[in-house]
Amino acid sequence: MKGLKKQRRIQIVALAAVALIGATGLVGYAMRDGINFFRSPSQVMENPPGPGETFRIGGLVVEGSIVRGEGTEVAFAVTDTNATVPVRYTGILPDLFREGEGVVALGRLEGGTFVATEVLAKHDETYMPKEVVDALKEQGVYVDPKAQPDS
Repeated sequence: MKGLKKQRRIQIVALAAVALIGATGLVGYAMRDGINFFRSPSQVMENPPGPGETFRIGGLVVEGSIVRGEGTEVAFAVTDTNATVPVRYTGILPDLFREGEGVVALGRLEGGTFVATEVLAKHDETYMPKEVVDALKEQGVYVDPKAQPDS
């Protein structure tokens, strides 16, 4: 009788472990498209992402790079001062989107051009996305707007 109870307990623990492993695998599989890593233009050029990989790219919009196409098509370039990546976007740009300002775009790299599905711009005069600030600090070119005297 004691042997049957022990055997049943082992079976239940083994079944629970298999169910837990299966559930973890399903959660990981479901999240694979929901995780979008941030990359600076330098990181994109040094180590290009795999085909079809969705990620976020951020930096400063290059002065003079905004080219409006037909309808809502727009092309521009994003830089972290060490590398520049051309970006293509079809849609309405945020009101605060400007040359020389911080931007983060979500999309994929296709043939050396980043095709964005979403473009985010700054919120106010001093805001810049954390990822962009970190990338610019890493390059040694970040200037804190609060530290600059008002003109």
